Amino acid sequence: MLVAEFDYQLPKELIAQHPVEPRDHSRLLVVERKTGRFYDCRFFEIELWLNSGDVLVLNNTRVIPARIYGRLVTGDKIELLLLRPREDGIWETLSRPARKAKPGTVVQFDDGFTGVVLERHPAGIRVLKFEPPDISRLLSVCGELALPPYIRTRGHNPERYQTVYARIPGAVAAPTAGLHFTSELIERLKQKGIKPFYLTLHAGLGTFRPVKVEKVEEHRMHPEEFELHPEVAEAITTAKREGRRVVCVGTTTVRVLESRAERKGNQILVHPGAGLTDLFIYPGFDWKVTDVLITNFHLPKSTLLMLVCAFAGRELIMKTYQHAIEQRYRFYSFGDAMMII
Repeated sequence: MLVAEFDYQLPKELIAQHPVEPRDHSRLLVVERKTGRFYDCRFFEIELWLNSGDVLVLNNTRVIPARIYGRLVTGDKIELLLLRPREDGIWETLSRPARKAKPGTVVQFDDGFTGVVLERHPAGIRVLKFEPPDISRLLSVCGELALPPYIRTRGHNPERYQTVYARIPGAVAAPTAGLHFTSELIERLKQKGIKPFYLTLHAGLGTFRPVKVEKVEEHRMHPEEFELHPEVAEAITTAKREGRRVVCVGTTTVRVLESRAERKGNQILVHPGAGLTDLFIYPGFDWKVTDVLITNFHLPKSTLLMLVCAFAGRELIMKTYQHAIEQRYRFYSFGDAMMII
């Protein structure tokens, strides 16, 4: 399967540069897999498409100010993007320029922090050891949110790049499908009998890393940290057994649940756990858990677009994207949403 099969042309003016206010007034394109029909809505109308008893699963990760700038002993500047911690004070990072971050290189930061490059890996990945090891103060003083490069405007309220239910710090990128929810909307869904459950996946390089191979099957996902609590896993297992729908908010949520799912006879079991997942979902995937997917519009040739095509079929999704372009939907992180039922 060729990566080029997941390409499309997007007018630049449809790349959203700022979020809609209020959050739930963004547009929502509902897609029926069985009929191929489209419905143009607003996100606050999502309750019309959900049923009492549906299980709504959201990713409660919180984006950290992961981009930091330091200086080498030569005086040269270096930019680091924190990806994930390996252990106390030791982090995988992306460095720019990467050629200057060789093992043994010392990086100096404001507020007395230093970092030493321990390991060098391909694609600009470096492992650094920070001193002091607790870098929360360094991030609060020197860090900034790593907004995607296609968002050219700056000065956004940092909380607008967080979901209203963000709780567990660790993500580099926001789980953007969740940005459309307000606390009031979640309360209305609860009153309708749609119970929300939360898991954690710290979106990092695995989520946003470009695909640089020609064949889809040759791409490898960078591992990302997750946690799925026992009560959530049990609730989803019960819903599958009772024939109730599991509604995944975002591709990160999908990847956690599908990586923890097991088909046992006619039953689907979802196992709790914590660790790393490098699950790569593309057409041909054996779906076990996800019944409904809420997601944003993704970049061409991205692993996120491949996941959506795996869920609804490449032909239908490409038609959906063309409809969204013709109807002037807003794309990417601060853009509009789609709901595949």
